[in-house]
Amino acid sequence: MDLGIEGRRAAVAAASKGLGFGVASALVSAGAHVAIGARGQGPLTEAVAELGQHAHGVVADVSTPDGATAFVRSARERLGGIDILVANAGGPPPATFETASIDAYLDAFELNCRSAIAMCMEAVPEMRARGWGRVVAITSIAVRQPIATLILSNTARAGLTGFLKTLALEVAADGVTVNSVQPGSHDTARIRGVFGGDLDALGASIPVGFVGDAGDFGRVTAMLCSESARFVTGVALPVDGGAYAGTW
Repeated sequence: MDLGIEGRRAAVAAASKGLGFGVASALVSAGAHVAIGARGQGPLTEAVAELGQHAHGVVADVSTPDGATAFVRSARERLGGIDILVANAGGPPPATFETASIDAYLDAFELNCRSAIAMCMEAVPEMRARGWGRVVAITSIAVRQPIATLILSNTARAGLTGFLKTLALEVAADGVTVNSVQPGSHDTARIRGVFGGDLDALGASIPVGFVGDAGDFGRVTAMLCSESARFVTGVALPVDGGAYAGTW
């Protein structure tokens, strides 16, 4: 399917592996020129080689607003502009109300909320001026259905979702859409580390009967970046195999 984004320029944060890489791969397949970010040069070089000639690597740590802003600026320099921004970052450590310190919430907010806001502040103005843009943030299904022991992530990502919905309303008339995707359990190194590499039991707990694939997740995200998705904005889309049990 032609997504109508051939030649568009996309910046995908934290994309040398996992869900970010899945998104970058889908965008490259759709004909976009993509700048991906990662903390380490080694993984970044490998990812760029796998993605091909339309991919560019940017060494960046997006865990802070300054690092997030620097990533977007470097991606713009590599690409000559940014039409698509995919905000992404790792998650804070597990914690509960009893174990999380008050300072830990600030760290989580920096990582999973304020850094994404900084990316938007750097990228969105040029999209508005151009009259076309796509912003998609990778959050978590925990925004809808909090996950036990992840109180820091649950809180920070919910805050980001509120920001994205507000931003979507403010820039809609300028041809810029703003959405988020809420992944459930996908087959990534992080998930395999948590479950010791055995994902059968986890898959059995998901209504579709299997754990998600990062490539599938990437293609769903790429659809939100497409020309055809111009009427879709302010959406927080679960991509979780039916794990979220709510009606809205």
